[in-house]
Amino acid sequence: MWIDAAYAVNPDMKIQTGEAMSMGVGILHGKCSKQRLNVKRSTEAELVGVSEYIPYNIWLLLFMGEQVYAVKDNVLFQDNQSTILMLKNGRNSCTDNSRHMNIRYVFVKDRIDKREVRVEYCPTEIMLAHFFTKALQGQLFQRFRNVIMGYQPISILSEIHL
Repeated sequence: MWIDAAYAVNPDMKIQTGEAMSMGVGILHGKCSKQRLNVKRSTEAELVGVSEYIPYNIWLLLFMGEQVYAVKDNVLFQDNQSTILMLKNGRNSCTDNSRHMNIRYVFVKDRIDKREVRVEYCPTEIMLAHFFTKALQGQLFQRFRNVIMGYQPISILSEIHL
């Protein structure tokens, strides 16, 4: 699962979040949303996106379990290092600039602690959720579109060296 946020990109300075979920080829679930709140930092924007879309991922895990299909490795790809630290360490990673973060974001840390999801760094150049949050052009747009539509496998993203 790839989750990304674009900080203050709308005329009212609200954030845009995007998510893409896959099981190897194409996208099972993709969503783009304008959030109803303003945030102070890009890290908080990313946390809002993660907390917004993790429930979809949990639902998919439960659904697949009921279909007797065990998901072996549930990975959340994130391109913001500060967000990764906050997701893994919770309030321990908070500084004076991030103490205002709402408790609802700790929900995701709880899922990580229970090993329901694993967070992994994803370089910005191959962040598939950018398709839903950024105005992409040219080759990058075509590459992401082909992966999302299932024309090319997800693994092609790791072969990209921009």
